[in-house]
Amino acid sequence: MQRGSDRLSRHRDDEMKHELQGLLRSGHPTRSEEWNDPEPTADDDPQVWGGPVVPGDEGASLEGVRLELARILGRTSFPAGPVELVRVLRRQNAPDALTEAVAGLPRKEHYANVQELARALTGTEGTP
Repeated sequence: MQRGSDRLSRHRDDEMKHELQGLLRSGHPTRSEEWNDPEPTADDDPQVWGGPVVPGDEGASLEGVRLELARILGRTSFPAGPVELVRVLRRQNAPDALTEAVAGLPRKEHYANVQELARALTGTEGTP
């Protein structure tokens, strides 16, 4: 008999294993209620599952770079120049490739928001 600080009883543990048995065997959700299943990704969703989005990579679109920067930097980092943004990226443990890309921007530039920074990193032009 196991003695420990388990939150669940042995009977509840066996019950949970039985509930997951269908999922483990089939490899897909086996619930009868479709609303309870996770929603699949859409075709136009940005690609974030393949690792960090890095400007200059093949699959790095403006939207993907903007999403990654917004996730890491937030709103409080702006307006700022590359030096301040690199400092925040390092503090937030951002991927090295993204930090190096921001560090390679001209030091005299200032960016008002994530959109301007993403445009500068991807080299795309557009209306502000």
